Amino acid sequence: MLPISAQALAAVTGAARRPIRADWSNDGGRTWTAAAGVAAGDVKPDRTAECRYSGTADLLGVPLGRSGVNAVITQVRLWQGIQGPRMDVEWIPAGVYVVDRLTRTRHGAQVELLGREEVIRGAPLPAPRTVGPDNARAIAQTLIGEVLPGVPVSWRDGVTPDTPLPSWVVDEDRWAALSGGSDASGVDTGIAAALAAEVYADASGTIVVAPVPTIADPVVWRIPYGLALVEPAEQESAEGLVNLWSVSGDGGDGAPAVGPLYVWDDDPGSLTYAGPDPVGDPLAPQRQGLTGVRIRSARYTSPLITSVGQGYEVGRARLADSLGIQASLSFTTAGNPALEAGDVVEVEVRPGEWQRHIIDSCPYALGAASQSCNTRTTARRLS
Repeated sequence: MLPISAQALAAVTGAARRPIRADWSNDGGRTWTAAAGVAAGDVKPDRTAECRYSGTADLLGVPLGRSGVNAVITQVRLWQGIQGPRMDVEWIPAGVYVVDRLTRTRHGAQVELLGREEVIRGAPLPAPRTVGPDNARAIAQTLIGEVLPGVPVSWRDGVTPDTPLPSWVVDEDRWAALSGGSDASGVDTGIAAALAAEVYADASGTIVVAPVPTIADPVVWRIPYGLALVEPAEQESAEGLVNLWSVSGDGGDGAPAVGPLYVWDDDPGSLTYAGPDPVGDPLAPQRQGLTGVRIRSARYTSPLITSVGQGYEVGRARLADSLGIQASLSFTTAGNPALEAGDVVEVEVRPGEWQRHIIDSCPYALGAASQSCNTRTTARRLS
């Protein structure tokens, strides 16, 4: 969750003013100019999108054209304020964006916005380039700094930025080389993926490399039934479910190949239990009387995986990300602009029944007192 004081967090579920403001910049965010006002807007944090933040805003009193707001170089910064009784306005960042589309209005401009990932996505390499060998931090910050000079890169706890990476050829796609994708031969690449992490631009515009969130992460917000939860809608789907990952690495440079290594759901209490050893002893669940065990397997191979330990970290991250998608919850809650996609919350879905969920998306209208959330969790075997 974004930094927010205890007083402001308490105010989001009570009577509070919710002012909004916006700034714009034409020098890459070095200096910012305040817009006269924001008539309306919305913010769409979404962990499943390539741009973590997107949105729209009606900016008032802003100049247009080369020296004003335009769709070529302008960046826009949005803020959501919280002001409870007997407190000053506390401003929560609501994203730093590039202008994707602009429509002139009588009082300014209506803009469609995409997060700073769009700058990286829109700047493929002009020619294939060999990068490395070097550590992950140096390679990533070079690829980012070439197109977002001066923008900070934050390496969160749980990620090892000094992990050595071999040399490989980045065909064109700069974002795929940073995040995760495949090269022309179909081999998986991506610095963040090889570190069991994900990369995104957060609400303050910082490029973040963070561990893949899991349901075991600390809970940042508890949402009680009847106070902040209205008509929860629960869904289940097996789409994308994987409970057995095979991970391997081979840089093709003569160094010993890594793996294949296997990571699976070994919790007998889970609906997605894959057995005690689905690779070496696939009949074990039947001997245990667990005839409902079903294997859903997938492979991940990357030349950037250079050690057994790194391979297991990648496997565990992919397992955590692919087990929790089959049970989801959609609900409306008091608008909390500090809530981030990837946060873990506890939701009282029925009186006395608390569930832990990972926030996948939490869009809200600027100035609104409520927001909708879509989440996912790990299904448990019914007892």
